[in-house]
Amino acid sequence: MESDQRTSDIAQPSKRLLTGKVAVITGGARGIGAATAKAFAKNGANVVIADILDEPGEELAAAIGGQYVHCDVSLERDVERAIQAAVGWKGRLDIMFNNAGISGPEGSITSLKMEQLGALLEINLNGVVHGIKHAARAMIEGRIAGTIICSSSSAAMMGGLASHAYTLSKAAILGLARSSACELGVHGIRVNCVSPHGVPSEMLTSAYRRFLGDQNLQPQDVSKIVGEKGSLLRGRGGSVEDVAEAMVFLASDNAGFITGHNLVIDGGFTCCSSEMSTIYQTKSNKSL
Repeated sequence: MESDQRTSDIAQPSKRLLTGKVAVITGGARGIGAATAKAFAKNGANVVIADILDEPGEELAAAIGGQYVHCDVSLERDVERAIQAAVGWKGRLDIMFNNAGISGPEGSITSLKMEQLGALLEINLNGVVHGIKHAARAMIEGRIAGTIICSSSSAAMMGGLASHAYTLSKAAILGLARSSACELGVHGIRVNCVSPHGVPSEMLTSAYRRFLGDQNLQPQDVSKIVGEKGSLLRGRGGSVEDVAEAMVFLASDNAGFITGHNLVIDGGFTCCSSEMSTIYQTKSNKSL
């Protein structure tokens, strides 16, 4: 009953936290970006979805009363155009979510191909630079004390969770967000990161299929695996909706004094040894 009530509260928030705000979400056509677009819209925001996946992006934009812009974040002019579309549509930009990214080449550091690394950084890192740069310009010109949020990862904090190229890009985003927060705070612009772990997006599900050799693996299967081995909340894996709800908070005025922060959404995975967690759980079960 409590679970049903919580779901109902999320689906129909009693207090719309983003009413009248205008947001751009890169990589917003699916996964975490799409879940965030839906959550923003439910909370009253006007959302521009910027992606290279035209069909799902257009369908989602129509469903939430938003706008869709074809955008390859590796191209600065595309990101600038997406932000201009938001300003032209509603006259302002309040929220920028730099979410677009790719997983990149896997394998040993000793065989990493630099051209593949460069291609990944064009999207994962340069794309974020483009987003911060042009979102900040629009906010400063419009005198908007807006918020810029960048998608990092638990891989930025723990080695061995992803490829070298992906890890490098996500760690760099943390530093970029902090330095941008230092500069832009004088304009009232907040810059933060979110770092999910074990959230069964299309990217992570595909990675698990390759790693486990099971092409039939579904997102719910990944969530179950994470709940058993990649979360301190035993049996509780993450979801794209968990990240979306955190995004609503960071984008809202409720987070008005938070900047330069990395909000980790990982079920506690990165905060302690999983072996120690298992020991504590065993002792706790014995004491009951």
